[in-house]
Amino acid sequence: MDFEIIGEIIHTEIVASGPGIRDRARLCRFYGNGRWRKLKGNVNVRLNDGTVHFAEIHWYEAHGIGKREFKLKLPFPD
Repeated sequence: MDFEIIGEIIHTEIVASGPGIRDRARLCRFYGNGRWRKLKGNVNVRLNDGTVHFAEIHWYEAHGIGKREFKLKLPFPD
């Protein structure tokens, strides 16, 4: 991960769930079986250079397993 999440994730939305997730087999193999969902939300992130930006992130989540594989998708202009 080349960024650090600062604060609470807001405006959370489900992007895909169940068979709609292309990486579901890989997620089950690495992290275990669960009801996997792909989500997106907005949060403040600190980049490697120390700057803080409000950005959109995506991640996978399953009940009992938690949030995995955060991806920075869209830094909003300040």
